[in-house]
Amino acid sequence: MSWRYRANTTLEGLTGYTLTRRPRKQPPKPPPPPPLVLQRLPGDEVRPPADPAHDRLLREPVFLLSSVRSGSTLLRVMLNSHSQVHSPIETHFRRLTVGLGTEPVRQAMEALGHTHSDIEHLVWDRLLHRELTRSGKPVLAEKTPSNVFVWRRIATCWPDARFVFLLRHPMSIVQSWHEADPDKRPMEEAVPRTLSYMTYLEEARTHLDGLTLRYEDLVADPERELRRLCLFLGVEFEPVMLTYGQKDHGGFVKGIGDWRDKIRTGTVVAGRPLPSADEVPDELREICRLWGYTR
Repeated sequence: MSWRYRANTTLEGLTGYTLTRRPRKQPPKPPPPPPLVLQRLPGDEVRPPADPAHDRLLREPVFLLSSVRSGSTLLRVMLNSHSQVHSPIETHFRRLTVGLGTEPVRQAMEALGHTHSDIEHLVWDRLLHRELTRSGKPVLAEKTPSNVFVWRRIATCWPDARFVFLLRHPMSIVQSWHEADPDKRPMEEAVPRTLSYMTYLEEARTHLDGLTLRYEDLVADPERELRRLCLFLGVEFEPVMLTYGQKDHGGFVKGIGDWRDKIRTGTVVAGRPLPSADEVPDELREICRLWGYTR
């Protein structure tokens, strides 16, 4: 009989100890980055472009100023149906700001003579100009209802801007705002929330030159009102503006325009009957008087 010997040359065999591999420790996760602080340059001043001919790419932009729930999306898609006018979704460009995150860049901007608002205006202008260029059309008409809160700054940023003011019966605005999302927009909040838009709109209408339209007139006789608007913009009226559903206007999405069923029909739908005087709360009576809705 023969024996075959195989030597155990492993470390365990040589030492008699059983080795257990420890799991490798994972490196600790880095801490979350600190929140971005948008530090503004000191002494910020909102001022017109130093050289409008070269500081602005947009020429004679049009801004549709209105309250929320006033039919501004309807007017936008009508305008966007025109072969010469591009009216995009609500861009909310006024919310765009510039972060100057280090002291050297802040020093550089101050040394170059820029205020923080100057830099933001360049970004705003470039964004809207790019949107217009992509459309292939010559006229930009931007509508974002919250623009009424910064009408002074818009008029300062683009000294050659043109303005269209869209009015609607104040109580109809209140009712429409509530009905758009009844669970999240209780009726008791509707008056103060919408009245702020109306107040700033009236302020803009008082201080700026422009064309005033009424939602009720627009839906009652759209061709007549669109002809007035086209004359103001210096373009010919085009019948396709009345059947805006034939054109692509982007999605009707909450947050960047109207999203309800009426706007999706692709054509003008009659407005609701005007509220009676008894339905108008005291807080809205003055703005009703200023806008000519007092019977």
